[in-house]
Amino acid sequence: MDAIDRGGLALAEAVKAAYAQGQTDYYLEPMVRVDEKGQPVGKIQNGDSVIFCCRRGEREIELTEAFTEPDFDKFERVYMNELEFVIMTMYHEKFKHLPIAFAPEKVQKPLAQIISEAGLRQFHCAESEKYAHVTFFFNGGENQPFPGEDDVRVPSPKGIPFDQKPELSLPEVADKVMAAADTGYDFILTNFANGDVIGHTANQDAKLTACHVISETVAKVAAYAEEKGYIVAVTADHGNIETLFTEAGKPHVAHTTNLVPFILIDPEKRPVTLRDGMLGDVAPTILQLLGLEAPDEMSGRSLIENGEVNGKKVMLIILDGWGFGSHDGNDAIFLADTAAWDALLQSWPNSKLKASGENVGLQEGKPGNSEAGHTNLGAGRVVAQDDVRMDNAIRSGSFKQNPVFLKAIEDARKSGHDLHLIAYLTHKSSHGCIDYPLMLTEMAEGVNVWLHIIFDGRSTAPGSAPDLLKELEDELNRIGRGQIVDGVGRGVALDRDGNYEKVRRAYDAMVLGKGRQYK
Repeated sequence: MDAIDRGGLALAEAVKAAYAQGQTDYYLEPMVRVDEKGQPVGKIQNGDSVIFCCRRGEREIELTEAFTEPDFDKFERVYMNELEFVIMTMYHEKFKHLPIAFAPEKVQKPLAQIISEAGLRQFHCAESEKYAHVTFFFNGGENQPFPGEDDVRVPSPKGIPFDQKPELSLPEVADKVMAAADTGYDFILTNFANGDVIGHTANQDAKLTACHVISETVAKVAAYAEEKGYIVAVTADHGNIETLFTEAGKPHVAHTTNLVPFILIDPEKRPVTLRDGMLGDVAPTILQLLGLEAPDEMSGRSLIENGEVNGKKVMLIILDGWGFGSHDGNDAIFLADTAAWDALLQSWPNSKLKASGENVGLQEGKPGNSEAGHTNLGAGRVVAQDDVRMDNAIRSGSFKQNPVFLKAIEDARKSGHDLHLIAYLTHKSSHGCIDYPLMLTEMAEGVNVWLHIIFDGRSTAPGSAPDLLKELEDELNRIGRGQIVDGVGRGVALDRDGNYEKVRRAYDAMVLGKGRQYK
């Protein structure tokens, strides 16, 4: 079949023009394709079928709200009451009425539930970039706090690139956590977001600054909690910031497969030996420290190999994106001023945990991510992740037999309406994969298929979007259908901080054709 213009090459040129103006993949402003008359092509209309091909959750909520909630009031839009909007997984219970391609599998008996059922009080706190991870994901997919659980969200910086403020909102998070220790909660959980958020940038100076801030803050908070009688456990959900450069010498901006630390700080300084393990071993360890029995559902084992350590109060600090690096010039934690962190490792029992691949329910060899990490940390076991479930469905052929997908396609075919795929442009990410929209395009025989691109800028190399669009163009030509009609950066479309002005720009591009025009 001869190749035809499917819009990918034109969008690639528009992206290059945006690069020339200083934009990056993550923050690319909306670009929309127009015909020879200057009219937008392939816009989402009432009666069409839409499949949102992202699977993760907290970043997909706001855009899903805009398309599906009748009483949505965050910005002006026309509610399309006959729009069929399919989501890949149920990332919030408010969407349980929507067609869901892969039904949720909630974790049974996560750590927070066991603590709650014991009548203990707990406090979960993070800045907004990682708030869902210490609540929804850590709690096994539960949107509501368990009885006795207080959740506090500290706003992340707004209006500036994160690498311009590498400390993010960590000082405020630390203050909230120390105040919670004053209150005497039985269990305190917090996430320090900087290692992951700044690790995803290409700014080496910002990474070194972030490492220093994390080092100082974790030592400060741990010492404060120790004074208040807390046993403090420090760990991480996956690696990221520790690796500065790829093998090709380019800035490393993605997650790693590196091991992560587990440190145990005991106010009574009782002798203890820790074994190496995996993230799913942390929850049973916390329960042992609290003097509670782990439920049968937790297949993980306590990391305490020898010694008796228990107390009435425990704090768990999760350093997001903080792995064991190469301990050389390619290791940001090694290069930065992290004397306080080094002192923790030297002074307290510690071990190494596996936080990637099959050890957290991902594909073998795949880097960990914050969702898998926090889910495993809270579950006390290996929890199969959505990408594994979906990839298994692709390998088995059941993806093409998914009744939710088939209905959306058939409804469009019968009604004469179109199929729209909101597609994430990456080969591998915790948010999605370009394989999903390509598979759906193959399934959609006899239907007009329009692809609305969300650029990644995190799991993809900086400036790689044009090449990825060329690959996508070639794949669509192989399939023989599908047109690429607009594109927008993940930092605009997939907001998770309540910044609906950004979401509006993405929505308006897909529905109204507003944005920088290209042909």
